[in-house]
Amino acid sequence: MKIEGSSIAFIVICTGLVFLMTPALAFFYGGLERRKNVISTMMMSVVSLALATVMWFAVGYSLSFSGDGNLIGDLGHAFFQGVSDSESTRGLTIPDSLFAVFQMMFSIITVGILTGSVAGRMRFKPLLIFIVGWLLLVYYPFAHMVWDGGLLAQWGTIDFAGGDVVHITSGVSGLVLALVVGKRRDFNRLEYRPHNVPFVLLGAGLLWFGWFGFNAGSALAADGLAVHALVTTHLSAAAAMFSWILLEYLKNGKPSLVGASTGLVAGLVAITPGAGFVSTWSAVIIGLLVSPVCFYAIAIVKHKLGYDDALDAFGCHGVGGIFGGIVTGLFTTPELALDPDNIGLIYGNPRLFLVTIAAIVFTIVWSAGMTFVLMKGISFFMPLRVSDREEVIGLDDTEHGETAYPTFMGLDS
Repeated sequence: MKIEGSSIAFIVICTGLVFLMTPALAFFYGGLERRKNVISTMMMSVVSLALATVMWFAVGYSLSFSGDGNLIGDLGHAFFQGVSDSESTRGLTIPDSLFAVFQMMFSIITVGILTGSVAGRMRFKPLLIFIVGWLLLVYYPFAHMVWDGGLLAQWGTIDFAGGDVVHITSGVSGLVLALVVGKRRDFNRLEYRPHNVPFVLLGAGLLWFGWFGFNAGSALAADGLAVHALVTTHLSAAAAMFSWILLEYLKNGKPSLVGASTGLVAGLVAITPGAGFVSTWSAVIIGLLVSPVCFYAIAIVKHKLGYDDALDAFGCHGVGGIFGGIVTGLFTTPELALDPDNIGLIYGNPRLFLVTIAAIVFTIVWSAGMTFVLMKGISFFMPLRVSDREEVIGLDDTEHGETAYPTFMGLDS
């Protein structure tokens, strides 16, 4: 297929938008955390900009998008060897190098998502080691299995922009991280409140903005499919935000800005796997329904089960990603399906729905198992969490020697 200048320009912009999502996530997470941990939390989110980038260049792209293995690729494109700046070997209208860098941004934001589950108590050094292992054992295999003709693609599963590859893997892994590291010392004894709600909105708004590149760019061309993905993305986010506001009115009598921000993110997560496959009316339904699902997971299930997913990486991304995969199996339209026979359940064919459920279960088991093994392995060589004293002082000072607010005297609730 001939390289097109319009597609190059479009995907270059989309790459920048997806890059922006990681600093945006840092503001979103940082605003939700307590002020003594805001730098630590933001650092945990943005360190992937460096670490995941270098790993993607060295081996990540090759392991994800080369070779014909069922579970993972090979090292044929290690250090971007043979990755052309002017031609596509994948039948795209953009060159291989631009495709590689666009996909790089997905690996970066995925790592950032899962760190929110252990904010406020995990040490930075073991987190860095975990990120390296997690990318090798979880992210690269799933990128290959879903997007490069590996095992799950052979099953017939579909994932337009990362519901399975990005959100389920990171959300489930975040839950296991939280369970292995343990609860914060004052969990269930003190009420945690976001220290900077404007930061939360800033982060959520920039995530929404960046998500247009995330989903529309996954069409990998400047075409009608990209336009459709942009439209469904916006509709789902708006519907989910509205739905969350209604839920808070019903439950608390008044809506919150943090809730509205969380709702819109849940809507973005839920539409991601099906943005290019479902109709616009389906996108509205997906957005309206994902908020009650994530709200229940965050406000009720988490407290009943007693796990400390600090910033709701699992409740928003894991649960939202699972929901998004399921509804993609329900609503994929014949007009947008990759295969005329691989359509949503409501259109009369159960195959895609059943394959999607199987792929979700496979993803949950693999992600959880690999995360547990990695964390237990690291714990044999170094402690995973800070001491009680360091946790009381705050990780900004004890882990990074910085203070977000110079006048802050160290007392926090």
